[in-house]
Amino acid sequence: MKPPKPAFATTVLVVLCTCLTLAASYDLASDRQALLSFRDNVGGRSTFWNVTETNPCSWSGVTCLSDRVTELRAPGWGLNGPLPLGLGNLTQLQALSLRKNALYGSIPPDFVNLVNLHNLYLTGNRFSGPIPDFIFGLQSLERLHISQNNFSGEISPRFNNLTRLVSLHLEENQLNGSIPELDMPALGQFNVSYNRLNGSVPAKLSRWPVGAFAGNLQLCGKPMTACNGTESGSGSGSKKKLSGGAIAGIVIGCVIGFFIIVAILYFLCGRKKNGEKGANYAAPRRVPAVEVPKRSLDTERSSADYSSGQKGSVSGKNLVFFGNAVKVFDLEDLLRASAEVLGKGTFGTAYKAALEMGVAMAVKRLKEVTVSDNQFKEKIDQIGNMDHVNLVPLRAYYYSRDEKLLVYDYMPMGSLSALLHGNRGSGRTPLNWETRCGIAVGAARAITYLHSHGPTISHGNIKSSNILLSSSYEARVSDFCLAQFASPTATPNRISGYRAPEVTDTNKVTQKADVYSFGVLLLELLTGKPPTQSLMTEEGVDLPRWVHSVVREEWTVEVFDLELLRYQNVEDEMVQILQIALECTVQHPDKRPSMAEVTSQIEELYSASLKHGQDENQVDDGISQQYFSTDTHIK
Repeated sequence: MKPPKPAFATTVLVVLCTCLTLAASYDLASDRQALLSFRDNVGGRSTFWNVTETNPCSWSGVTCLSDRVTELRAPGWGLNGPLPLGLGNLTQLQALSLRKNALYGSIPPDFVNLVNLHNLYLTGNRFSGPIPDFIFGLQSLERLHISQNNFSGEISPRFNNLTRLVSLHLEENQLNGSIPELDMPALGQFNVSYNRLNGSVPAKLSRWPVGAFAGNLQLCGKPMTACNGTESGSGSGSKKKLSGGAIAGIVIGCVIGFFIIVAILYFLCGRKKNGEKGANYAAPRRVPAVEVPKRSLDTERSSADYSSGQKGSVSGKNLVFFGNAVKVFDLEDLLRASAEVLGKGTFGTAYKAALEMGVAMAVKRLKEVTVSDNQFKEKIDQIGNMDHVNLVPLRAYYYSRDEKLLVYDYMPMGSLSALLHGNRGSGRTPLNWETRCGIAVGAARAITYLHSHGPTISHGNIKSSNILLSSSYEARVSDFCLAQFASPTATPNRISGYRAPEVTDTNKVTQKADVYSFGVLLLELLTGKPPTQSLMTEEGVDLPRWVHSVVREEWTVEVFDLELLRYQNVEDEMVQILQIALECTVQHPDKRPSMAEVTSQIEELYSASLKHGQDENQVDDGISQQYFSTDTHIK
């Protein structure tokens, strides 16, 4: 057989190369079409893609390898809506980051095709429904972060199929049921806190800290409180019998305790008859959670009302819960809890109540409530129905003539004010730019959500001490809409530095006044200066006026906190957010932007900061742990 002629061999080679090129183009064209479908359905910053380019590898957030899309990163891009079918066509995708958007619905079923996916970040959206079974077929998954969504249902034991998983974050969802036995030796990060889980913590997960399970009111076992009063880790299920001496000691102790209680009640009754009602409440550092008068407990407490209490009804007899929350504690549990004073604010004193079941709640004791019973019921119903990921949810309340108590989730990281100003010494961990910007975005979204309920709805008391932080440093806005309960004040206190100049009645704060207060909050984040300490002259130059004067003199760099000046790659974003803050704090309300406009602008700048800041791959790998101990808003 004669060898092929050179011309023929060359022709065959050209044909083969052409076929391979066409195949590659077809695959990349398919990827491009999937991205365009994604863009058309959820929008956001993906609308800035130059769709006239046939090669999507140059688009922002898109990374390619060997003419296939391998990464799609769109964190905080303002994406909105349900994810469309089509992303499953990106069969070479290795990393997908859609965190911090407004996506909702379920995860599309064609994700089953993403067999090469290593990292999936969906944190901070509104996805709902059960965790789909096809997720457990993606055996290349190494990091699954779906926290801060509305996923429901039980945690499947099929997570054990994901043998390469090193990071699993399911916190702040609505997952229920018990935690299955999970045996994943490679797992280095794990968090299921703030769900609705119950039962005991499996032995193989007991090595994780209590923060990984916090907020699940019916969860017990190491590292949580013991189950059924037995000690965690006991090797026997049998109950130990008490000795005769122990029984006698218990009886004697109960008798002595009974006489002590009788003596205390006799003493209190004697004081009451003499007109000494103890109106002045002085709270030590460790006090009973709430000092409800004994009369209120004896005459108004009723376990029957607790078990059948209807949403929003002012029973005056026990805690009234909102929504479908599992009612695992009542007023008596709250009274028995050890407590710690968190602070005394504009509308009352806040306590951390550590319940015997091992969870903590925040309790606010309202003061000087002037509205009628019906008005209180109507307004508290409205507050209880507020549901946003960046609001501290109101879980329950207690109402009587003498006491008005509000029960919230406890935020373990404290307030933004404490984080910014608490420790400026050598041992301080600086609050980096991405964290500050992320907190601003979260707070802005929450306030915009409040304003969306009508032109008369406002927060009324925006300040850094009311911006609380979750365990992942997410902003949670507290004390919203409580100004309507307070008695009107003709001369509002302006020393705090947050109050808009036009406010003359503290319980009638407009949305434009909220915008002003939020602008001061932005200035506080940028300058590191608390408004309460910004009275620099006898004339009372507050923080906004000081910043305006410095900017007019073109000394803008003098404004920023020294801790921020090292982030030179985000200077443009810092200056633009400074401009937004100045627009929010102009004197005339009509010249201020709306919160919706402010939120949109900050979201854009936040996305740009993330892109110009640390490489996201390094952040996703857990480097920068000096700021974040678990999955944060940068993840």
